[in-house]
Amino acid sequence: MLMAATLLLAGEALAGPAGWAAFRSPASGRAEAIGGYAGGCLVGAVALPESGPGFTSIRRHRHRFFGHPALAEFVERFGEAVVAAGLDPVLVGDLSQPRGGRMPSGHRSHQVGLDADVWFGRPAPKKRARDGNFPTLVDARRERVDRTTFGPRHVKLLRMAAEDDAVARIFVNWVIKKELCATVEGDRRWLRKVRPWFGHDRHFHVRLECPEGSPECASQAPIPPGDGCGQETWFSRAEVLARKKAAATAKPRARGARPGLPLRCRQLLAEGGGGGKAKKARARGKARRPPPPK
Repeated sequence: MLMAATLLLAGEALAGPAGWAAFRSPASGRAEAIGGYAGGCLVGAVALPESGPGFTSIRRHRHRFFGHPALAEFVERFGEAVVAAGLDPVLVGDLSQPRGGRMPSGHRSHQVGLDADVWFGRPAPKKRARDGNFPTLVDARRERVDRTTFGPRHVKLLRMAAEDDAVARIFVNWVIKKELCATVEGDRRWLRKVRPWFGHDRHFHVRLECPEGSPECASQAPIPPGDGCGQETWFSRAEVLARKKAAATAKPRARGARPGLPLRCRQLLAEGGGGGKAKKARARGKARRPPPPK
């Protein structure tokens, strides 16, 4: 009991994003996604290849090219579909860290090896693969798609991803969702998986269903029936401002406690230790504040 308690206390101490970032290799064992997309970890991860038919994995220096085998299989399957459709290969960004968990920057999800970012385009010539160097599909000032960058290729990419049975959700900028709702004809069933969110104007975020063999994986609530159209403007500038004004005059509500990290994830952190690298990573991560959860 004393040893178990000591391990859990150590796990709590390391549970921040820097502790997870210190791991350089996956945890051994049968592949399992443990916990929720924004609060969990990963056992038995595999590394996505640097490239394959229809895709290239980029920014690998971030060490975020690991995932559940189901995610690697999806990326490879999606790349093959891209080739079959005669489209240019896609650039794949962050998946997860070797053992999942929170990242020091960039994401609050991507924690269980079931999320992947796929860029809509490529950086400008001779530009590094930084977020701002990728083309945006959205005219933010006018809150509409940018007709010079958005086109049929992007619709095809989103449809191919959404029609994959393993995919649970795809997150895109709300303006892109609005444009799809207004223009897609024929079979619109795939649109229900394409969900509006903030950001996501330069890449789309693919999230898989919890795979078989992961009993502790926590799925999101099922998507309501229909094409998911009609509520995109909740993310618009006007509605966000209206909510802020309403919140400024409303009585503050008590916030519920954030769900804790699953026990197995805390044990995984504690057993792995992290050593001096973890301490240095924690020191670097103290000043970093991650964005809201996806």
